[in-house]
Amino acid sequence: MSSARRTETVVVGAGQAGLALSWHLTRAGRPHVLVERGRIGERWRSERWDALTLLSPSWANLLPGQALEHDRDRFLDRDAFVAQLERYGRSFLAPVHEGTTVLDVRALLDGYAVETTRARWLTHNVVVATGDCDLPYVPGEAARLPAEIESLHAARFTTPAALPSGAVLVVGAGPTGQQLALELARSGREVTIAVGRHARLPRRYRGRDIWEWLDLLGDLEVTVDEVPDADAARRTPSVAITGANGGEELDLGALRAAGVDVRGRLLGFTGQHALFSDGLATEVDQADRRMRRILSRIDELADRLDGGNGPEHVARIDLPPRPLTLDLDDAGVETVLWATGYRRSYPWLRVPVLAEDGEIVQHHGVTAAPGLYTLGLKFQHRRSSHFIGGVGADAELIAGRIAARAEDRAA
Repeated sequence: MSSARRTETVVVGAGQAGLALSWHLTRAGRPHVLVERGRIGERWRSERWDALTLLSPSWANLLPGQALEHDRDRFLDRDAFVAQLERYGRSFLAPVHEGTTVLDVRALLDGYAVETTRARWLTHNVVVATGDCDLPYVPGEAARLPAEIESLHAARFTTPAALPSGAVLVVGAGPTGQQLALELARSGREVTIAVGRHARLPRRYRGRDIWEWLDLLGDLEVTVDEVPDADAARRTPSVAITGANGGEELDLGALRAAGVDVRGRLLGFTGQHALFSDGLATEVDQADRRMRRILSRIDELADRLDGGNGPEHVARIDLPPRPLTLDLDDAGVETVLWATGYRRSYPWLRVPVLAEDGEIVQHHGVTAAPGLYTLGLKFQHRRSSHFIGGVGADAELIAGRIAARAEDRAA
């Protein structure tokens, strides 16, 4: 490998978080590079399914300095969003090194050495902007699946046609699980979904998109310091909404109407049988209660803003009791699709900032190691920290820290 290169900051990752930080650093005249294992927005390209649409409307997805390119209420599909990220990076000549994998990050006396597949960088700062959706998580129960059944994480799903031809068991009822269950059912597949703790809200309520109401309520800007238990807040399930078809309604009732067999939380497998919890009714009721608390707050705000016709009726979901076992063979299940979320993994980070669970210990993106920061993690600073439109505020904070360190060095 050639001699080391020098720069003030190395940003690991060139998705929306890394690009947002690059915009702020560029504007401040701070030298930096972004190293990206693939291309700009690689995870959107290679780890999201073909028909994905964003959950939030375009007005909520603006990055720093970015002008609205589309109708404010449009829900971009995956490819359109990737193209938008590319245009954004080009607009300020973001110094992205694509096709560059980070191999090792170590602390030096005054900064860090970052080894990559293309170069060795010496730098004062490292920003880990690999995001919250890093390593696909598949529960240990997957090891007990019959060998003839395909086991696939949602990050590897592309289209229904790419799966084996039989029925599908979807595990997980977050936005990904519910969207994929609906897409598969509409493609003609027999689908069962295993449902644990989940969150429900209508796509639109009292004349506005739900995202707009959450913004008006201030919920997106709640900080990690304002919640009683930050870890519990980070474990809060994401609301199952969709931008598909212009933002249609998505909930367990809609899935059942589409022919999806809704069962309780998956407990595991024994032989040819999947085993489910008997707590589905409780989970549905708790999701309903949480939803109605939010809708009540929206009603109070709506009445203050413009009055209108008062609260809208949002029907409760009534699901019939279902068996607690499913014979996979009899049901023709050939694929189990795991919509079970992600973990973070930093095997290349040789700096002592990792907790026992492998997560980076940070507060507002600042670690105990001088000059080492994170960006794009769930509830890193605000509830919106890992949302597309939320990374900009955190990026501005980190850019300010980097500039302040440079001033201290120069003093």
